[in-house]
Amino acid sequence: MESLFKLRKNGTSVRTELVAGLTTFMTMAYIIALNPNLLTNFGTEGAALWNGVFLATCIASAIGTVCMGLLANKPFVMAPGMGLNSFFAVVVSNIAVMTGMSYLQSFRSALVIILVEGVVFIVLSALNVREKIVAAIPLGVRLGIGPAIGLMLMNIGFGSNAGVYSETGGPFYAMRDFFGALTAAYAKEQMGSGHAAMVLSVVTMFVGLFAIVALDHRKVKGSVLYGMLAASGLYWAGEAIFLGVNPFESLRTASFVPPFADLAKTTLFKVDFAGLGQVGWFTLITLVVTFCIIDMFDTIGTLVGTASRAGMLDEHGNMPGMKQALLSDAVGTVAGALTGTSTVTTFVESASGVEAGGRTGLTAITAGVLFLLCMFIAPIAAVIPPAATSSALIYVGILMASNLRKIDFSDMTQLLPVAVMLLAMPVSGSIGHGIGLALICYAAIMCCTGRAKQVSALTYVLCAIFLVKFFLPM
Repeated sequence: MESLFKLRKNGTSVRTELVAGLTTFMTMAYIIALNPNLLTNFGTEGAALWNGVFLATCIASAIGTVCMGLLANKPFVMAPGMGLNSFFAVVVSNIAVMTGMSYLQSFRSALVIILVEGVVFIVLSALNVREKIVAAIPLGVRLGIGPAIGLMLMNIGFGSNAGVYSETGGPFYAMRDFFGALTAAYAKEQMGSGHAAMVLSVVTMFVGLFAIVALDHRKVKGSVLYGMLAASGLYWAGEAIFLGVNPFESLRTASFVPPFADLAKTTLFKVDFAGLGQVGWFTLITLVVTFCIIDMFDTIGTLVGTASRAGMLDEHGNMPGMKQALLSDAVGTVAGALTGTSTVTTFVESASGVEAGGRTGLTAITAGVLFLLCMFIAPIAAVIPPAATSSALIYVGILMASNLRKIDFSDMTQLLPVAVMLLAMPVSGSIGHGIGLALICYAAIMCCTGRAKQVSALTYVLCAIFLVKFFLPM
């Protein structure tokens, strides 16, 4: 174990790494059910496809994450990326409309895009092209990625991670609809019967957050995990006492037998090249390029931001082992295409495991094994309340935002791009788009201040790519 992961060199232990892996898994376990929901229009495309995507999510996440642990020895965990999966679902629907194929046939055709993307990334990673792209991101922007991701995590924690529905609609979110309401009476009126569940969610979030802070102050290892468990217990008790709901009702009829037959029938190795040929080469190339751009900068941003928080960057803002980490990400994407899910990428929730002390690939492998086990215990993972995971996301987001102190606020070439990125990431919901806007701002201000020659040619190329992405309809 020591020779493989170099635990002592990284100042960690087996116990710490195992707790960190469990912590990361718990904060992102929602993807196991949410990803098949999104890719199959919340089950309307049939139980067989839902089951296939569910298993593909577990398997591809495990493969990519274990590769990250073994090849790069980094504590980062992968799964089908949020945003990218929604975009994939839209692409599948559009292919079905354009060609007249069924949703399942269109789904299999769209998997070609993901497969090509993964293969391209394997080649680019092997040739060190992706590392050069990382190096082309100015130091100030790289230093600001972590805090921007922190604000994004806080936004997720208070927002989309824990929505509440009721007879009056939804989803309703804590920050926008509860704290953003003009009065408490107005919030209750708007949410209807969901108001009680929202109050319970808000109380759970803050109790979990304060529990994590208190435990961390006392130097308790695994404070994030224990805080989440305390928040979960509170939420379950609140459901039973105040909402009259049995939080474990779903376990009574749950099946713990993985639906492997549905996976084999619907998505496993069902990549359909012939079907995608009906779409047209220009559209195909455009889609591949779009997925590549978003995935590349989402991954780069997550790796750099989380590594910065873990103290894994050198004095030049570079992460040792970046090539292996990017290669692992590409392998995960290929595995996703072959098993039946959208682009697999490094999750920002990995920061929760880093904060729990995870520093090596053992953290990643722990989470990877849990993904595989979730094929058998998914119903148990599903009872973890989103409000409890929000506590961890908010806490980790605050810690990542604290790295703003590394930014030179007297230097406008750092301040302006970082300020734009701090706003862009949480509002757009895309790490890649936030980095793209920051790069454009950096190049523009360098030109405006007579320092255009100090900007590398590759940085200008990246700016041009994002300008085309943002402004040129294709």
